[in-house]
Amino acid sequence: MTGTSEWELSRRGVLVGGASSAALGGGMLADSEAQATVRPSAPPSATVRMTVNGHERELVLDTRTTLLDTLREHLQLTGTKKGCDHGQCGACTVIVNGERINSCLSLAVQHEGDKVTTIEGLGTPEHLHPMQAAFVEHDGYQCGYCTPGQICSAVSVLDEIRRGVPSHVQADIVASPQATNLELRERMSGNICRCGAYSNILEAMEQVAGSHA
Repeated sequence: MTGTSEWELSRRGVLVGGASSAALGGGMLADSEAQATVRPSAPPSATVRMTVNGHERELVLDTRTTLLDTLREHLQLTGTKKGCDHGQCGACTVIVNGERINSCLSLAVQHEGDKVTTIEGLGTPEHLHPMQAAFVEHDGYQCGYCTPGQICSAVSVLDEIRRGVPSHVQADIVASPQATNLELRERMSGNICRCGAYSNILEAMEQVAGSHA
């Protein structure tokens, strides 16, 4: 061919095209780096008011903060433990408005105006709650990590029985539940003790239940 086809590549064309692409690519990289340096906006926050162990608290929290992290990280109530963080072990059990819950599964913003009781609010070393004293007497713990959740749950279990709340193992759900060994085991099944102190925990609960009979 004597002429140059419009589709024919030349050495000059390749070099010019490559230089243009490199310049374009460099510009895109610079733009992406500039975007990366832009600080993201702060996560949404909310003011939450609740009563914790008899004291009114007001906190400004990231709306994603769990009740567990609020207690431990913002109120320094580290008696409540973080175990699985998935609601499967019961180590984070606290009492909210008289009902036991896994605090790792609950957002703090859900508890506006609620009354929260942690292990620190049940008793003190000088004035132990009867359940705390019974756990000590019956060695209801070994490593102790699950103990705060076990005690909070045990206190709530006996309250549930006194209020007539039925369980899955009751033969007659209309009848008043009793603090039998089987009943206590069923109701405490959500609290895991990796040390295996279950029989001692039940003995402590039975002692407290008997004192209220």
